[in-house]
Amino acid sequence: MIDPPRLDRRTLNRALLARQLLLARQSMPVEAAVAHLVGLQAQAPAPPYFGLWSRLVDFDPVELARLLQDRQVVRAPSLRATIHLVAAADCLPLRGLLQPVFDRHLAADPARAPAIAGLDRAALAAAGRELLAGQAYSSRALGPLLARHWPERDPAVLVWAVQLLLPLLQPPPRGVWGASGQATWTTAESWLGRPAGGALDPAELVRRYLAGFGPAMVADIQQWSGLTGLAEVVQRMELRRFRDEPGRVLYDLPEAPIPEPDAPAPARFVAPFDNLVIGHADRTRVISDPHRRQVFTVNGIVKGTVLVDGFVAGSWRLDQTRSGATLAVEPFGRLPEPDRSELAAEGSRLLEFAAPAATHHEVRFVR
Repeated sequence: MIDPPRLDRRTLNRALLARQLLLARQSMPVEAAVAHLVGLQAQAPAPPYFGLWSRLVDFDPVELARLLQDRQVVRAPSLRATIHLVAAADCLPLRGLLQPVFDRHLAADPARAPAIAGLDRAALAAAGRELLAGQAYSSRALGPLLARHWPERDPAVLVWAVQLLLPLLQPPPRGVWGASGQATWTTAESWLGRPAGGALDPAELVRRYLAGFGPAMVADIQQWSGLTGLAEVVQRMELRRFRDEPGRVLYDLPEAPIPEPDAPAPARFVAPFDNLVIGHADRTRVISDPHRRQVFTVNGIVKGTVLVDGFVAGSWRLDQTRSGATLAVEPFGRLPEPDRSELAAEGSRLLEFAAPAATHHEVRFVR
């Protein structure tokens, strides 16, 4: 048997950037971009907007806000049981496939799982569905309503369990650009006006992952999705094989292009929590392990990152006042002047996008 071709780190980097729409901004509909990426991590409202701004030509945040309000995209717990912005058509099929991930969280949480021991979960799910079908409640408001049925249980734990048992989503105004609103919950079925139906085919999930993140190991797909046991699914598929520099087997779609390792990679500001830096078990194709520890904080925050020559070279944050907006860029080390200038120019464009009404913009390098 012929050994699969080897791909070095730069080649994997350029393939990832191209498939993540970060090697060159793309002219494509917003909804199509969300579907291509299979979802954008969205614990906070703003990151998906920054993520799409970095990927699409002339991205208009009003378009994404309209899609949320028109129920074409939704904010829902999805991959890794974390909130993602996903296409409406993907919401319920994805949740059906990913339910084992939610079940695992329900069983394994050391603080909350014991608090629902012995509880009739089917009855809890039914009570949650009845309360949330056609109605949205905040977690704080939902807890006491559930506790009427189980007064001996912690209301917050009951809400946590319902969020894992049922396909829920956060309706607008949460997540709408320029709007404010607390997170509330309703059932995905009632919001979308369709029954849950069947789960997404695992092989289709693998194909879509590879289209957006490949070539990749099975461990990468499992890290991104939260699912386990995907090796058997991958083995049944007709996929191209490669090896990475350490010799591990990578899988890819037969038709997927792989750019040259010296393909130009422009400076980019990558959103906080972006799956670019989360979506692999081995993330060194885009960020080194020492730098990853500076981006992933101990309290679960994933900072916004800057790309220089395709690799994470620092972090960024946006500071806004009533009249001004500052983009603070913190490189990991000294940047050559051409890279610094390119980041400053891209940062100025980001400020125009994020704070168009501010009378003062500043790109400030922390070091």
